[in-house]
Amino acid sequence: MTDKSSVRPADPCCFVVFGASGDLTRRLLIPALYNLAAGGLLPEPFSLVGVARSDVPSEAFRKELATALREFATRPVDNLIADRLLACVTYVRSETDDPQAYERLRQELERVETARPTRGNRLFYLATPPTAFAPIARQLGRSGLAREENGAWRRLVVEKPFGTDLQSARALNRDLLQIFDEHQIYRIDHYLGKETVQNILVLRFANGLFEPIWNRDHIDHMQITVAETLTVGRRGRSYDAMGALRDMVPNHLFQLLSLVAMEPPSRFEARAVRSEKAEVLDAVQLLGEADALRSSVRAQYTRGHVVNQAVDDYRATNGVSPDSTTETYVALKLLIDNWRWAGVPFYLRTGKALEGRLTEIAIKFKQAPFAMFRDTPIDRLAQNFLILGIQPDECISLQFNAKVPGPTIALNGVGMTFKYRDYFDIAPSTGYETLIYDCMIGDAILFQRADAIEAGWRVVQPLLDAWRHADARGLAYYQAGSSGPAEAEALIRQDGRRWRPIV
Repeated sequence: MTDKSSVRPADPCCFVVFGASGDLTRRLLIPALYNLAAGGLLPEPFSLVGVARSDVPSEAFRKELATALREFATRPVDNLIADRLLACVTYVRSETDDPQAYERLRQELERVETARPTRGNRLFYLATPPTAFAPIARQLGRSGLAREENGAWRRLVVEKPFGTDLQSARALNRDLLQIFDEHQIYRIDHYLGKETVQNILVLRFANGLFEPIWNRDHIDHMQITVAETLTVGRRGRSYDAMGALRDMVPNHLFQLLSLVAMEPPSRFEARAVRSEKAEVLDAVQLLGEADALRSSVRAQYTRGHVVNQAVDDYRATNGVSPDSTTETYVALKLLIDNWRWAGVPFYLRTGKALEGRLTEIAIKFKQAPFAMFRDTPIDRLAQNFLILGIQPDECISLQFNAKVPGPTIALNGVGMTFKYRDYFDIAPSTGYETLIYDCMIGDAILFQRADAIEAGWRVVQPLLDAWRHADARGLAYYQAGSSGPAEAEALIRQDGRRWRPIV
């Protein structure tokens, strides 16, 4: 977030966080709210009500948040701003399905809204396990807290995962939409808070340089990579029930895919943008069981070293079954059945305990004709890539051929790189600031709609089914600290292509 002078503060509101005693609140939400306050984007009439099971007084909860802010802040903490923010905080003890707790919440909201003119606007943030999403929504509906009235808005923010398969995603959407209208639901994916991700739309549609060649006539393929050096860590039990495919593909990777592959929206507003994102996911070719196995790789990490740290086998992780077939790495080849992308493969990969941390989108352009250089010493041309770096460096790079200085014709691949930090004064952030601000002003462009969620799971479901039927057959392995399994290299090499290096 850069120039705040032309950006209005968010709407007055009460920010209600369910699961307020958890890590998400401490590590990300409170630092993000502080950064919004420091940037003048948090409304003056603002309050935060924490809701959790712990029986603690509001004062103790404020002290916990103050400690967390100083531990996890992304910039130096101004005590005056921090004190002003924390003075807005109160706490309500609540069990997920206890109607009396929601009556206590109602009374606290009425008290807060009398003390602070928040106009009755309420943002309910579910920083809870996914199993609590529907029960909390139902209680908000039964208690009347979700009802929009007297010009006040009510909005619900849901963290991923949005289901664990197609059936559960449909059920969750159905449950939420029985209480809230679609315009009230904000399904949040923190990857979309990254500047480079948001800049994809600007890069594509605000530059005449790129959009005319953003199609099957000029693009050979795309690679979307989300590589982590982190292991499963202490998430063994929950991760073993989830796996890399469910954890990363229907949300993070498909969000990136939809942004680079969508058609131009008719206007830059939420309904038009989200419709195009949903439509391109709906156009991803659905695979039969045999094709699903041929077009995918699933693998687990084994003992090795990551950044000079010894890593044990995934199956030796506390909470993981000793004969687990849960994947910690997945690579996919997908095709999109529309006019723009017919025949252009999209290769996706994500994994844990890899040799480097990297999130990028690499667009490979088709090779230029070689004929005019046939009588020169050149035996090949460097590949033309446009690379959108998301982490660790937010940047855009272009790789192309240039003549090496000298009397003879000699070409070499060169690159030009634009880094955000070199051009803009960007304060360090959590990635949640833009998303929270957009929730408060009612801008849903960066959030997923129910139809897009279900379209993504329709693509993933055949893979889940095929892998379940195959069980341990076809499960590959890779050493921790490597670039991934050999089978992933074979998946792309069989098409005459290769993955870009992770480091």
